[in-house]
Amino acid sequence: MSSRDPIGRTILRAVLIVVAVALALYVTYELRRPITWLVIAGFIAIAMSGPVNLLTRVTGRRGLATALAYLALVLVPIGLGSLLVPSLVNQVEELADNVPRYADDVTQFVQENQTLSDLNEKYDFTGELESAADDLPSRLGDAAGVLQDIGVGVINSIFAAVTILILSIFMVSSGPRWVHQFVRSQPAGRAERTERGLRSIANAIGNYVGGALVQATIAGVGAFLVLELLGAPFAAPLALLVALFDLIPVVGATIAAVLVAIVMIFVNFPAGLIIWVIYALAYQQIENYVIQPQIQKRAVQVEPFVVLVAVLFGSTLFGVLGALLAIPAAASLQIAWREYRDYRLEMLARPIDGPGALQAPG
Repeated sequence: MSSRDPIGRTILRAVLIVVAVALALYVTYELRRPITWLVIAGFIAIAMSGPVNLLTRVTGRRGLATALAYLALVLVPIGLGSLLVPSLVNQVEELADNVPRYADDVTQFVQENQTLSDLNEKYDFTGELESAADDLPSRLGDAAGVLQDIGVGVINSIFAAVTILILSIFMVSSGPRWVHQFVRSQPAGRAERTERGLRSIANAIGNYVGGALVQATIAGVGAFLVLELLGAPFAAPLALLVALFDLIPVVGATIAAVLVAIVMIFVNFPAGLIIWVIYALAYQQIENYVIQPQIQKRAVQVEPFVVLVAVLFGSTLFGVLGALLAIPAAASLQIAWREYRDYRLEMLARPIDGPGALQAPG
């Protein structure tokens, strides 16, 4: 064997590794949609495992418990939609009809303020506002084409949602058996730690999902009460918007507050806008320092920097759902790393032949 053979084998091995990695990345990119669905289905399955286990203890049949839990999961958004969508459509039409009057109110307020009046004479922004407001009702007729495109997207989303739910149901039904088989396949010294880590991950995700729903409900109810007191004609849809955005970590509540503030400019300006801004700022502080810590105290604590990075990565990879799943994913990785670190330390500290000898992890 020549001295150049080892070099040739090394080069060939490196080329094969590069080709294998490139092929794996290409396959992953091509399968990004089903992979995304599997990830979402997995988190839903973990979050639903708690209610399914509770109903299993009540009914004594896991299949019936799974059916009841997922039936509730499907019926709740359908019920909310049937209650809110008709009201939302009527109130959007009412808003479009009242926009010219709101624009006149803004113009009157500007004319009564000397500074704003001078700016308006220079830039004529109230004229542009009134022109856009007058054209808004007539433009609603052009929404048919947009609604048609939205309808196609809704059909695709329904197909994806049904597929994800079916995958999640299979995971919930077979999950305990899969976990048991996986734990049994581990070495004796690692099985207990693996089972504890998987249980901690499931508890963290379940606690986070339940806490996030409670927190979003509190935010929505609070926003509804304030908007009702301010006389907003579409308080329920706006409150639902606040609750949905509140599910998004870090930035969701702020985005919802800004959107509602824009609406309040046309509904109750300036008193309603000022009161809403004060309420939104005060509530976010209460939520960040009182409500959220109390609700999430049983979940795994994740550093704020890690939360922000996880939300950025999750939203880039999977959109809004990625932002929602970012914190439980970060918590799961944190638990997995902690268990692996403890396992390595335990193996390093385990003696082999004598009290001073150490065993390296395999």
